[in-house]
This record gives sequence, structure tokens and C-alpha cells, in this order.
Amino acid sequence: MLDLIVIQLRGRRVLTTVQLAEKYEADEKLVQQNFNNNKERYKEGKHFILLQGDDLRDFKRNFENLGVAPNVNKLYLWTEKGAWLHAKSLNTDRAWEAYELLVDEYYRVIEQQPQFNVPTTYKEALLQLVEKVEENEKLQTENLVLVQQNSELQPKASYYDMVLQNKSLLSVSKIAKDYGMSATKLNKLLHELGVQYKQSDIWLLYAKYQNKGYTQTTTHVIDADNSSILTKWTQKGRLFIYDLLKSEGILPVIEREEAS
Repeated sequence: MLDLIVIQLRGRRVLTTVQLAEKYEADEKLVQQNFNNNKERYKEGKHFILLQGDDLRDFKRNFENLGVAPNVNKLYLWTEKGAWLHAKSLNTDRAWEAYELLVDEYYRVIEQQPQFNVPTTYKEALLQLVEKVEENEKLQTENLVLVQQNSELQPKASYYDMVLQNKSLLSVSKIAKDYGMSATKLNKLLHELGVQYKQSDIWLLYAKYQNKGYTQTTTHVIDADNSSILTKWTQKGRLFIYDLLKSEGILPVIEREEAS
């Protein structure tokens, strides 16, 4: 997951200007200036949450590790839609890549809060204890079986095996991580190898690859006037990239480690 201090406020995840600037690799003052120059586009409650007075004091107390300066008298916290507007204002490859990662790994992560059933009688407490012991024993047995099964298999699963076991769609950023490179570098490499081309800041496949089931492109609606195009790779597309790069002598990190 992204290396971020999670801020959960009023039922949603938000980011400070400092956090957003760091992820977009932009100067904090530039992010603030872009906001000041386009304030009419931003709506409170939709694109940002503004904290002042008691709300801000409570926030500083609850999030001391964020390092919000004591003399700050108002603080903007950016929602997913606000982060999109900032990425649009900056309009850099890094900002768009970071926005895509934020959507996948920060804003849309649903945290399941554990539910605790507090016993009200001694008997209930004993029953819960017995259930917990039995559950732990079952988990321990399952873990021991998994350890043996893993020992019976090859020491380290290949990249190909790992892909086949995964059915989800992937952003180019996630695939790029497999090779220890940035999304920008991988996109340019795929362009150089004749797989895709860039059109209005969107990478599109050349015609001969469009009907292969390698990608899925969707329109992400921000609001009534704005939307963004998100292209993600299928597992079939991921394997296509693997075979293509392997033919060029480029292996994923996991296979480089096996070979060394």
C-alpha cells in the first residue's frame, strides 16, 4: 500500500496538501497556488474538507504525527475528487500516475473494522475463550499444512505462476513495480516496442492489439462536468507484457532474484 498516514474523517479518506504534493512530486506552494487560481472549481464537502477552530484543534490533537504547524488556523483536506482536480491542474505524468495509485490503494480501500462482542456473564466469557482456543488450534493446523505444501512445491513460485493465480485488473503502475521501474518508463518502453501510443495523455493500444483482451478501459466520472479515462491491464495482458519483455531480456524482479 502507499506509504501514507491514513486520515479517516467524516466517513471518508482524505489527504493534506503536504501529502498530496509529496505523492505528486510537486512543490506544496504550487499545489496551493493552483487551488487559489481555480477556487471556483472546488466545492467544500465534495472536493475538500475545511477545518477551522475547534475542529482543527481536535484534528491536530488526533493526528499529531502529521506535523501540522501550531500556527495554522485553517486546513484543507482533499477528497478523491479534489485529488483529481489537482492532478488535472498539474498535468504531469507523475501526478496522473500517483492519482491512479491513490484511487486504487488509498481512497477506495475499505477498512473492515473488527466487531467485538463483549461478554456480559462469566459463562459467556468462558464460551468465547473456548471458541478462541479452538479457532487458534484450527488456524495453527492450517498453517502447518500450508508450510508442508509450500515445502513440497518449488521453493519459489515463478512470476508466470503468480500471474495465473491472480484474476484482478491491474494498473500499469502495479505491473511496472514487478520490474522495478516506474509507470512512465514502462509506458514508454511499450510504446518503443510498438504496443501502444499516446493520445491526449491517454495510452491506447495499436489496432493489432486492441481485440486481444489485454486491457479494459473505463471512464471514471468525477462529477457532472469532469471525468477521467482509466486503462487497466488484464492478467492476459500482463502475461503478454511478460513474454514481450522477456524476449527483450527484461525479467521481473522475482525472476532476477531466482536467477542470481
